[in-house]
Amino acid sequence: MAIQILPPLLANQIAAGEVVERPASVVKELVENCLDAGADRIEIEVEKGGAKLIRIRDNGGGIPKDELTLALSRHATSKVATLADLEGIASLGFRGEALASISAVSRLTLTSRPADQAEAWQAQAEGRDMAVTVRPAAHPVGTTVEVLDLFFNTPARRKFLRSEKTEFAHIDELIRRLALSRFDVSFVLRHNGKPVRQYRAASDPAAGNRRVAVACGERFIQQALTVRSEHHGLLLHGWLVPPQADGSPATELQYSYVNGRMMRDKLINHAIRQACVEALGLEQAPAYVLYLELDPRQVDVNVHPAKHEVRFHEARLVHDFLLQVLREALLTTRPQTQDEPSASQWQIAETPAYPDSPLRPKEHGYHGAGFRAAPAVAGGRGPADGERLPQAALAYQQLMSSPDELASTSAVTGTEQLWLPVLLQPPHYLLVRQGERLGLCHLGRLERHLLQQSWRQRWVEGLVSQPLLMPLRLSLSAAQQAVLGSHAHWLTTLGLEFKPASTGTIMVYRVPAALRQSNLADTLPALLERLAPLTEQAPSAIGDLCHWLATQAVAGRRYDLSLAEGLLRQWQQGQAPWPAGCYRALPIEQWIQEWEHE
Repeated sequence: MAIQILPPLLANQIAAGEVVERPASVVKELVENCLDAGADRIEIEVEKGGAKLIRIRDNGGGIPKDELTLALSRHATSKVATLADLEGIASLGFRGEALASISAVSRLTLTSRPADQAEAWQAQAEGRDMAVTVRPAAHPVGTTVEVLDLFFNTPARRKFLRSEKTEFAHIDELIRRLALSRFDVSFVLRHNGKPVRQYRAASDPAAGNRRVAVACGERFIQQALTVRSEHHGLLLHGWLVPPQADGSPATELQYSYVNGRMMRDKLINHAIRQACVEALGLEQAPAYVLYLELDPRQVDVNVHPAKHEVRFHEARLVHDFLLQVLREALLTTRPQTQDEPSASQWQIAETPAYPDSPLRPKEHGYHGAGFRAAPAVAGGRGPADGERLPQAALAYQQLMSSPDELASTSAVTGTEQLWLPVLLQPPHYLLVRQGERLGLCHLGRLERHLLQQSWRQRWVEGLVSQPLLMPLRLSLSAAQQAVLGSHAHWLTTLGLEFKPASTGTIMVYRVPAALRQSNLADTLPALLERLAPLTEQAPSAIGDLCHWLATQAVAGRRYDLSLAEGLLRQWQQGQAPWPAGCYRALPIEQWIQEWEHE
């Protein structure tokens, strides 16, 4: 076949395949045009899930008569004119394809009147020949677009539409997302002549909360944390509902926006999920309605035909900003953990089940519903299939395996000291073998001991500090402010860097590296209170302070195997005995006796 220019109808129908996926796609493009036109009231009416009729009316700026025909042409838009405009897009629609593509697969009527025009005019186009006719009409200031018989001339596309109920559900969800993007605009949705949704414009925070409650439910707004933080030209605000500790989400609502544009962006989703893991140790994503605002020149919205994804020019900065803000917010919901375990925590007993993860592979006998016996190994007979074992018993089976089967274990030194890929409790302990003895290493206490040692050694030259990605604003009492002036040398040694912000507040820029992941909003004021009675940097005072700081640094820490291995290697470099309270051991025979009496 010879190379030829595509006929306009065929070109538009191909473009429609990208823009018009289903009736909800039509609604999205048309409502975004209404918002770009400055409308503050938008009415959406659909019939038969949008397959029969989609009618959208707004009170925006309107389209002049001599531009109506042009509005239905491909690549016709009032929103960009030069390449420079593409580098800072602030509007929702800009490609100039929506109306042309929709009219290629439907019977479209466009009626509009600008405020400076005495009468309204109407343009009609049908997909069969794309001819546009213009005639006078009666219409208030604003625009109405009516789309009849979607895909009437492309039956192959029409047969892929779902049921009326399903297609309307997509439209309903779309209007919910749009209503959450623009609180200053009223939205009314009707289906088959009946009102279904009404989102009234919100002019103050209380009304905004009411709109969120209407869109997302009362339960969402009652459980939600309010998030707002600004740094380096980035502003994040919205609502966040932490996932439940049992793994069930509080709700499945997850809406994110970039400069008012609805997004399903991978970078944003990853930052949100990682914040949950780091703050709560939960891999479930929270429910959220979050808004990210930044300079339009720092984000490329022209990377997806349906504009669902964006590309950030400084992706790492955006990711780390989101991660830190959300992690700090989620940390406020984490239950306080006791640093000193009780005697019962040291006992070897059947532990709660952990979900499957790379740290607890199924080939080691772990299953999401609970721990089960590992397969029989050399030197012994495995328990009956399905019998539940204490996790330590399962680890014992692995320890008694042949050398080949024990290949996954790691040697600490050449003195027959091994640790296994088994973490106990959620997770604080590591199972260790020394000769004929099994023992538990308390990872939190070991890390605290190592931090104390390191800080005592570095005290003269000062602790290693790190800059915060985003300065932290702290409100301080008069007594805490006094400590800033009277204990300047202490604060310099600790690596704290701050500046006065306003009356009673400071901006913190650098903190000790080990404290960077802690809840600084609580830790730093508590640090000032502990410094207050200290008059000189005596060894006992330094030791007590290092102990307290190390305790804060490890509070609530969740360890993976690589971190645990790093701690053990760091401790072994000194060839020192186990630090007090960090390790407990039992002879293997005693473990077996305890299990037999369970």
